[in-house]
Amino acid sequence: MAWFETWFDTPYYHILYKDRDFLEAENFISLLISDLNIPINSTIIDLACGKGRHSVFLHQLGYNVLGLDLSKESISQNKKFETVDSEEHFLKFGVHDMREEIYPEISAEKVDAVFNLFTSFGYFEDEAEDRKIFSSVKNTLKENGYFVLDFLNEKWVKNTLVPQEVTMKEGINFHITKKIENQHVIKDIHFKDKDKDFHFFEKVKLHTLEEIGKYAEESGFERVKIYGDYNLGEYDRETSPRCINVFRKKR
Repeated sequence: MAWFETWFDTPYYHILYKDRDFLEAENFISLLISDLNIPINSTIIDLACGKGRHSVFLHQLGYNVLGLDLSKESISQNKKFETVDSEEHFLKFGVHDMREEIYPEISAEKVDAVFNLFTSFGYFEDEAEDRKIFSSVKNTLKENGYFVLDFLNEKWVKNTLVPQEVTMKEGINFHITKKIENQHVIKDIHFKDKDKDFHFFEKVKLHTLEEIGKYAEESGFERVKIYGDYNLGEYDRETSPRCINVFRKKR
């Protein structure tokens, strides 16, 4: 199994990242939908939704939301958030591999926007699999629908990488090492719990702005905006922490 198919389904993944700044995330989402002027009651797919917090927030803002993730454990837990007030107002979750077409049983209608947030891209070794994601998203969008791909800024990662750190969460010391190898950032995570040693890793390809743009263009998208941070700041190749691409499906 691929690293993300095991690591994301463990309780330790959620322990390690329990302190993520969700206030920052909600502020980013609010700014994003306002800047893109996405009308209330539009339908948005939260692709690679994880624990579903951002799906829930989007729904609270008045959107119909479909949260999709490969992790069966996460989707099982997210089911408690589901609401179907009417056919026009819903929050649903489903298990889905982003490389595959979004089949009608999950979403029978074309949607207004697809959000892929907080570095949920770059997991695959083969470029063909990256292209499949763009193709799948395009096929589920309405004409002129938005695809938001929030990714690492490759140059910033290389300039700011911290090789080693130790962080304690819920009494567990996570020993983390990071390196860049063959254009991938690799994070090794070692820890002990209940006298048992564990080792997991994360591996994300550092796609360049040009590579992402090429995949999008080939799949029938045009890039309409690039943000450099979660406050929608201007993108700078050297100093921006994020590379947040906004694509629109061409007619």
